[in-house]
Amino acid sequence: MANIELKNIVKSYENATPVVNGINLKVNNGEFMVLVGPSGCGKSTTLRMIAGLEEITSGELRIDEKIVNDVSPKNRNIAMVFQNYALYPHMTVYENIAFGLKIAKLPKKEIDDRVREVAKNLEIDYLLDRKPKDMSGGQRQRVALGRAIARRASVYLFDEPLSNLDAKLRVSMRVRLAQLHADLGSQGLDNTMIYVTHDQVEAMTLGHRICVMESGYIRQLDTPLNLYNFPVNKFVAEFIGSPSMNFTSGVLEKKADDYKIKMGDYTCSIPQSKTHKLESYIDKEVIVGVRAEDIFFKLDDDSFGHFVDISVIECLGSEEFIYFNFNDSIFVGRSQEHLNINVGSKNCRFKFNCKNIHIFDAQTKENISLPEDRYLS
Repeated sequence: MANIELKNIVKSYENATPVVNGINLKVNNGEFMVLVGPSGCGKSTTLRMIAGLEEITSGELRIDEKIVNDVSPKNRNIAMVFQNYALYPHMTVYENIAFGLKIAKLPKKEIDDRVREVAKNLEIDYLLDRKPKDMSGGQRQRVALGRAIARRASVYLFDEPLSNLDAKLRVSMRVRLAQLHADLGSQGLDNTMIYVTHDQVEAMTLGHRICVMESGYIRQLDTPLNLYNFPVNKFVAEFIGSPSMNFTSGVLEKKADDYKIKMGDYTCSIPQSKTHKLESYIDKEVIVGVRAEDIFFKLDDDSFGHFVDISVIECLGSEEFIYFNFNDSIFVGRSQEHLNINVGSKNCRFKFNCKNIHIFDAQTKENISLPEDRYLS
C-alpha cells in the first residue's frame, strides 16, 4: 500500500528539450491510475522514473512521503510488468513466478503457497510446468502479471502490457486486470497500480483516474467520465473518445441574451450553462466539437435538420458509423437505429444535439464552453 507523489519532475537528456516537463501528480493508495497519450508524450519515461529505471533530472519523487530519487529500484517495493513479458525462457511458469520470491529468500512453503494462489487467480495453474515457448501471448502475459503480483509489492507498474496482444485478447485481458485490482482490494490488499497505454479505450475502462499527457506535459487529470464530458482543450477532446470528436470552424453570434454558433449554413443555439466565457468571442471564429452520439439522423422528414451528403457507412452490427461531409469537414455520427441509409441518399437529414457541443478558442485550443463550476474545480 502506497501513496506516490511527483513534484515538479523533469527529465531531459544531454541538455535536449525535456521529455517530461515539470509534472505534478499524486497517486492515492489503492488507486488505479492510467497515464495515457500518444507516442513520445513522456508517459513511459514517467513510469520508469517511478520504478527507478530512469534518473530524475530535477524534482522530487515521494513514496509514502519518503523521497526516493536516489533509492535503488530493488528497495522501492515496486513490481513492474513490461510490454515484452520479460520471462526467463529456460524456466517453467512456476519457476518464473517464484523467481523474485526466491531472491527475497522467502521460506519454500510461503513461495509455493503464493505461486499456486496467484496461478489459480489468473487461471494459469494448469500451465505451471510449461515453459514460455509452449504458451500463447495471452498466457505469457498472465505469467508476467503473476510474477509481479506474487511479490505483494506496494506499487504495481504496467508499461503497455497488452499492446502485443490481438484485439480480442486485449479485451479479455483488460477485464482480467480490472477484476484483479478489485479482487486484491476485497482481500484488503489495496495495491496502487499505475498503468501506461496509448490506447484510450484501455484508459477509459481501467482507470479510476486518467492522466492525459502530451509533449511531456499533463494536459488533464480526471475521472474517465469527466475527461469525456468536460475536456479542457481540443487535444483531450480529440484523444478521449472512440470515434474521435468531430471538429469544424464556426462563428459565435449573440442576439439579446441568446448565443448561437454558426457553422456554414447550420446554426446551433448554445445553452446558458456554456456561455459565461463567450462574450469576448462574439463575431469571432472558433472551433466547434461534436461527439458522434450527438448527431441524429432521420429519413423522409423535410422538417428535421439539414440534408446530409453521406460518403461512407460502417455497419458494426449493434450500431452504424455514418460518415458525411459537413462545412468542409468529414464528420462521423453513431446511430443504433439502422435506418437503412444508402450512400448518396437524397432523403436523409441530420441535426446536432446542441446542448452537448464544445467550443474551443481557435488559437489556444482551450475549451471555452465548459460549465462555470468546471473552471472553479
